[in-house]
Amino acid sequence: MRYIISYIFSLLLFTSVLAQEIDTALTLDDLQLEADTTGFNALDVDDMLNPIFSDQMDSMMSSWDIQNRFNFSNSEVRTANYPKNLPDSVYINRLKEIEQVVDLSYNSVVNNYIKMYTEKRRDLVEVMLGLSAYYFPIFEETLDKYDMPLEIKYLAIIESALNPTARSRVGANGLWQFMYGTARNMKLEITSFVDERRDPIKATDAAARYLTKLHDIYGNWHLAIAAYNCGPGNVNRAIRRSGGKRNYWEIYYRLPRETRGYVPAFIAATYTFEYYKEHNLVPRFPEIELSVDTVMVNDYLHFDQVSEKLNIEKEQLRALNPMYRRDVIPAKESKPYPLVLPNDVILDFVDLDTAIFAYECNKYFPNNTLMDPTTSNSSYFTPVDIKGKAKVVYTVKAGDNVGFISSWFHVRASDLRYWNNINRDIIRVGQKLAIYVPEKDKEKYQQVTTMSFAQKQASIGKTSAPTTTRTTKPLDPNFEYYTVRKGDTLWDIAQKYAGISADEIMRLNELKNDRGLYIGQKLKIKRKG
Repeated sequence: MRYIISYIFSLLLFTSVLAQEIDTALTLDDLQLEADTTGFNALDVDDMLNPIFSDQMDSMMSSWDIQNRFNFSNSEVRTANYPKNLPDSVYINRLKEIEQVVDLSYNSVVNNYIKMYTEKRRDLVEVMLGLSAYYFPIFEETLDKYDMPLEIKYLAIIESALNPTARSRVGANGLWQFMYGTARNMKLEITSFVDERRDPIKATDAAARYLTKLHDIYGNWHLAIAAYNCGPGNVNRAIRRSGGKRNYWEIYYRLPRETRGYVPAFIAATYTFEYYKEHNLVPRFPEIELSVDTVMVNDYLHFDQVSEKLNIEKEQLRALNPMYRRDVIPAKESKPYPLVLPNDVILDFVDLDTAIFAYECNKYFPNNTLMDPTTSNSSYFTPVDIKGKAKVVYTVKAGDNVGFISSWFHVRASDLRYWNNINRDIIRVGQKLAIYVPEKDKEKYQQVTTMSFAQKQASIGKTSAPTTTRTTKPLDPNFEYYTVRKGDTLWDIAQKYAGISADEIMRLNELKNDRGLYIGQKLKIKRKG
């Protein structure tokens, strides 16, 4: 028999912040941290809402599963009435009432994220509330197994918006956003056919083990959570540069900018999920049967074979089994793999076992072998193995493009795109790109990061000048304009103008999000008075 019936569990596995390898560690003795207090307000904070979280939400809402399995037709009715501009005392008292181990500090940054969840992105929060009913039992069981605070489950909200196929701009993947190297270190399988970063059960176990290691280093959950995002090296440097201070809010501005919002967003997510009823948020459940079952497959199987014989959409199979990269389960007797199916077809799978595996098997597995993955029509590119290679971080400069950068570092453009989740070759000035080069050549390629464009071209025997595809529109004299500077976000810019929102700036300048910004860009702000 080519399958084994496994236990039934009622969950829906749906189809990006960046867990990185522990590169530098302080001992626990070095980091006996002072406990934060819930009412901590000594920090003068006036920070932006991190655009990464907004990008994750946009990606989640546009995914096939969300658009096809949730009904948004009554969105306006559901979101018409909800409390706004609550006084700080309400948030502070509610946070104090939550039974928790992780400190739930409150300040203006936390307030900004609470408003993002409870006011600005209510549709998505209601979707995540529905999904949480199925994911959180998995998370809680695993966290309990490792004797961890159960509120750590809310970290997945920040990481992926509960999207198992979420993928960040630098290649982190899955519900818990593991980078390739970290995932391999945590014993997750990543091959041409399988990516366990996208397996909710195995990825959650790996995340719990990794977070336990980080907490062992710092003895403080705020710092462990921050290190999960940006790596222990960055947290350690922030501690040293702040003169040894060990309170998260005291090292706040020493952390990488994209990490600063990480703990505040975690606190805000915890608040939102604990008090969603008080904000008139109603969980949205998908309009399909929610119960699923798992069978263990121990022979090669293609989703097309299952889809054809069981009359189930292949997109649904992909949603229920996000860990399979090429619609293929590369199972064999010595190494079975799970297949998740809706309960209403599980018995059909049992009855049609032989017919399913036999259906056009020579087409999908000629001579009983897996097809060469390079012939797959999947968009999921498999990069070269980075094991044994050194990482170089390159900052994109004006005039750069994917072709230039890949030639300067002698890597495939396809690898560069995969490592950094680059779509349509779009990169922006100031963006940090991870590039993997031979360890013996790391110093040579580090020098490339400091060269001028002409020097980089000369290093590969070329002298062509940089080009740019950007065209500058003539300025409209009827409007005021703002010149984008390094580090600006739409939210930052909107705060400089009374009565102007980030959404209005996006509309006036035909932007989708902060990724459309570049240094020197002239943004139309408002009509002159």
